[in-house]
Amino acid sequence: MPGHANVPVALTIAGSDSSAGAGAQADLKTFSALGVYGLTAITCVVSETPGKVQRIQAVDADVVADQINLLLESFPVAAVKTGMLFSAEIVAAVARALRDWNMKRGSAMPLIVDPVMVATSGDLLLHKDAIDTYERELFPLAALVTPNLDEAATLLGAPIRDLDTMRAAGQRLVERYGVAILLKGGHLGGDNAIDLLVDARGVAEFSAPFTRGVHTHGTGCTYSAAIAAGLACGRPLDDAVRSGKHFISAAIAQHFSWPAGDGSTLHALNHSAAN
Repeated sequence: MPGHANVPVALTIAGSDSSAGAGAQADLKTFSALGVYGLTAITCVVSETPGKVQRIQAVDADVVADQINLLLESFPVAAVKTGMLFSAEIVAAVARALRDWNMKRGSAMPLIVDPVMVATSGDLLLHKDAIDTYERELFPLAALVTPNLDEAATLLGAPIRDLDTMRAAGQRLVERYGVAILLKGGHLGGDNAIDLLVDARGVAEFSAPFTRGVHTHGTGCTYSAAIAAGLACGRPLDDAVRSGKHFISAAIAQHFSWPAGDGSTLHALNHSAAN
């Protein structure tokens, strides 16, 4: 069979979600749907379903670094995204591996940082002492950081209640970290889910109808993976965000649902419908 050397490659550095709706599994589904070959460096094994995180087992930080180093040396990786990193030790190991690779190749690898802190269920997914390590070591390597409103409020130490404070928060984050910020506003509610891409050039708004009544997880993972896929395909950042917004909006609107064992309804993103 002929080779496919022109297929873009992206790497996700993230946790493994047993229900396959978030984490590395969601990232791989997204990459595949968008024509990108996906690689994984697993940071944690998570026993979870939408709405419940039962147990988290971290992978040794040296093993995380080994995965990253081996993959970067072996594949023509065109973009990287991070998801759940869990601890300061893992964050530091990831930052060190990516920083060393950038020095080796002589240029910065396009990196999307999704600062996963809290699950949709409310379960803590990041040790509090890891936030400083994110800010000090990983954010400076990023092409884009993609916090939701709760994560942005944690970073800034102030709540974000409306679109005006959301704009101000995005600008403060850009000033603080010197990196482009995609501030995701789905938690504001309203008829539309509005996200703001803020960088030194200004603010761009991305909006889509808000789909009500969907209770799932993995939206942030999927969105950031879709952006990383766009960068791996050579798209400029704003185009990658625009296509990522379309992808995640369709995945939510056309979600799967099944009856759960407790009589409730279980929802999951539909990554195949989003393409």
